[in-house]
Amino acid sequence: MAHVHKAVPEPKALLRAWMPFKELIGVTSVHTEEDYARAQATIEVLLDEIGDNENHPLTDVLGYLADQVVVYEEERCPIPEAEPREVLRFLMDQHGLKQDDLADCAPQSRISDILNGRRDISKETAKKLARRFNVSVALFL
Repeated sequence: MAHVHKAVPEPKALLRAWMPFKELIGVTSVHTEEDYARAQATIEVLLDEIGDNENHPLTDVLGYLADQVVVYEEERCPIPEAEPREVLRFLMDQHGLKQDDLADCAPQSRISDILNGRRDISKETAKKLARRFNVSVALFL
């Protein structure tokens, strides 16, 4: 049985779709502090809209922008690769926090499940943690 592939779009068709998207979103790649701030602000808006709905049509846009932010951050201040729960553990240690201290981000039991690898960090919790620690939400996703 042969695979049926969708035709690859012509570059002119891509350009017709890309330019309005790029103009609307304001940033499609992050090269400056201004791009970074714009991308972070857009990510915040998308997180508010998407919440924990993994099937939301804007999830791909969120992922794309988060990837651009990560590339920028890695170029500016490389952080060793770590699982999101290890990043959380590190930040908690750095700030001298216990699980109960993060009640404004998630219940203690959920923080415990995250730290013990029984649960992933939801987008909503990632957003709250990013605000709490003043870091990119991408570290928790």
